[in-house]
Amino acid sequence: MGSCRHHTSAKDTSPGCHHPPKARSTHPTDRADNAVMDNHDPGLGSAHSWRIAGMDCPSCAGKIETALRRLPGVLSAEVRFATERLQVRLSPDTLPERVEEAITAIGFTARNEQSPSSVASEAPRPLLAWWRGSRSILVLLLLLLIASLSQLLQPEAAPILFALATLWGLWPIGRKAWQLARSGSPFSIETLMTVAACGALLLGETAEAAMVLLLFMIGEQLESLAANKARSGVTALMALVPDQALKITANGIETVHAHQLQPNDEIEVHPGGRLPVDGILLTELAAFDESAITGESMPVDKQRGEPLAAGSLLVDVAVRVRVTSEQGHNTIDRILHLIETADANKAPIARFIERFSRWYTPAMIFAASLVALMPPLLLGADWETWIYRGLVLLLIGCPCALVISTPAAVTSALASASRMGILIKGGAALEQLGRINTMAFDKTGTLTQGKPQLHQLMCYPPFDQAKVLGLAAALEAGSHHPLANTLVAAAQAQGITPEPLPFKRTLPGAGIESEWQGQPLVICTPGHLTPEQVTAEQGATIEHLKADGYTLAALVINQRLAGLFALSDTVRGDAKAAIAALQALDIRCLMLTGDHPAAAARIADELNIDYQAQLSPKDKLTQLLQLERAGPLAMVGDGINDAPALKQASVGIAMGQGTDVALDSADAALTHNRLTGLVDAVRLSRATNRNIRQNISLALGLKAIFLVTSILGITGLWLAILADTGATALVTLNALRLLAVKSKT
Repeated sequence: MGSCRHHTSAKDTSPGCHHPPKARSTHPTDRADNAVMDNHDPGLGSAHSWRIAGMDCPSCAGKIETALRRLPGVLSAEVRFATERLQVRLSPDTLPERVEEAITAIGFTARNEQSPSSVASEAPRPLLAWWRGSRSILVLLLLLLIASLSQLLQPEAAPILFALATLWGLWPIGRKAWQLARSGSPFSIETLMTVAACGALLLGETAEAAMVLLLFMIGEQLESLAANKARSGVTALMALVPDQALKITANGIETVHAHQLQPNDEIEVHPGGRLPVDGILLTELAAFDESAITGESMPVDKQRGEPLAAGSLLVDVAVRVRVTSEQGHNTIDRILHLIETADANKAPIARFIERFSRWYTPAMIFAASLVALMPPLLLGADWETWIYRGLVLLLIGCPCALVISTPAAVTSALASASRMGILIKGGAALEQLGRINTMAFDKTGTLTQGKPQLHQLMCYPPFDQAKVLGLAAALEAGSHHPLANTLVAAAQAQGITPEPLPFKRTLPGAGIESEWQGQPLVICTPGHLTPEQVTAEQGATIEHLKADGYTLAALVINQRLAGLFALSDTVRGDAKAAIAALQALDIRCLMLTGDHPAAAARIADELNIDYQAQLSPKDKLTQLLQLERAGPLAMVGDGINDAPALKQASVGIAMGQGTDVALDSADAALTHNRLTGLVDAVRLSRATNRNIRQNISLALGLKAIFLVTSILGITGLWLAILADTGATALVTLNALRLLAVKSKT
């Protein structure tokens, strides 16, 4: 439609700010693909991945990484605590079995994800698994009961029995401490426990030594249960993808493992089943429940050719689907990768705690040594008393509660966010989102539908609406331009058949021309009309509509204005509610757009927000830099020209149906494309920041209290370990509350 098209797009795609999109599917989770290791780059070695069992807190992940990085032939090793996944790159001459041996040697279990046999033998029987995990505790408890009874029946044998119980409990802990020390982690909690228990034995406190080991082992078991619960949101995501699929082959339908499916394979899915892969619907029509992925509560109708996300639940009829995702790269995989990469993109507070914990334990060991040695050496105090107090202080040196305070909260929050259709790329973005005081929005496709609608049609005699709309649709038929599609769709909606035309010719920069009943026929913008073609009244109408921010198109028949189309981009249905809710959270909302001022003012007035119009991508960056002087800022957009602004902002948020470049540049994305998700994201971030502060205060507060009581001799060994275990359990349970956060919009 010629020059009238120029005014429909608020997007500036100037060469200086254009970023060519990447060749991949347009889904907000695709940017997480960068976190996936390339298995085919020989220069980086071969990539392998394992599932790790037995990790109770992020410090366990650090121990595994430290051990593996010391192995010859290991180029890189990274453990994702949230998903229990280890990713390793090995030199060509290094066998994967060496990695498994090293992991087993420090007390963890590894299952190679590339081995089909390991998948089949993944889960032992529940009773057997419970016995393996609880055997040491049960035997130690039995030995303690026997020793306690002997104290009543035969007191002289009690110390020996308590010593035997201590040695039983000390053996696995001491062995693990030795293995960790050899692999590069000398200051582990196992080392602290071993020193404390051995010291108590030497002091003759056999009963207390055995009790400390029992409490420690129970605490480790509770930490494991709490960690598994904290990962339950991630586990639920992983469970959305079925292991098997019905593949359609030349010989019929075969049941295959989901990881064997390749792009362009065809599968069949029955009602009540979930999609194992991303794909394209081949059946005419079907309804899918996407609530687990997008947060959309109602089933969504999909038509043939529409994309489908892995994990979607088929509601009504059996369907056939063409596979589009490669193994390990479907929608659920990409969400999991986002959660995994949160470990690498840690919140500032998490990075501080990690640095703090590196010197905290050695410092506590040094302090415990001073407490044990200095009073007897300098003041002539009782050696046994002060060595005992030093051992108590040593147990307080365990940093588990502090180390897990932030990752437990972040993992729980990211799982809740993904359940609400909000994907947040790491702890740094999650923490920053709760601190923003300004949120800037792009207009077209973000605050508005991004699809022009026919707002008003004015027809001038002798032509009626059906004739004007039929001729306009005939001229625009076959065009891919949004305005053209709007006019064609408007004619179809009213059952108007486009008029047959002998030819169509595009007028560069002007419009489209043809002939109708031997008369010249043109559709163009009012700016290309001559004064002879427009009456004074028609000219006033054109100026009035322009002032109101509408995009105009004119239909001219035989040099006379026959019809005037007023089109506009409409505000999203949930935009008003979202803006009002954000303002209620004391967040200033602002619109930054490349559209002309009249159109911007109309949208801004409707939403009751400030605006800046006719901004190029460079202008948007300048505005953001000025706004960020007042505090952290979030930018919400969807187009190519939004990418620089999304990168510049403290937090960039992309709409789920935005362009690849916008999604890649953003720190978060809304998969459901609802603006009210922004409110949920801010509330969740603020709740997470509060939760982290509570966890740190709880962990350090208990440490401080017991630091004082241990030096004063008030606290014994068993109370010290009980306090440490209790702090870890309380911190984890507090973090789990974030899993219960639900959308309020």
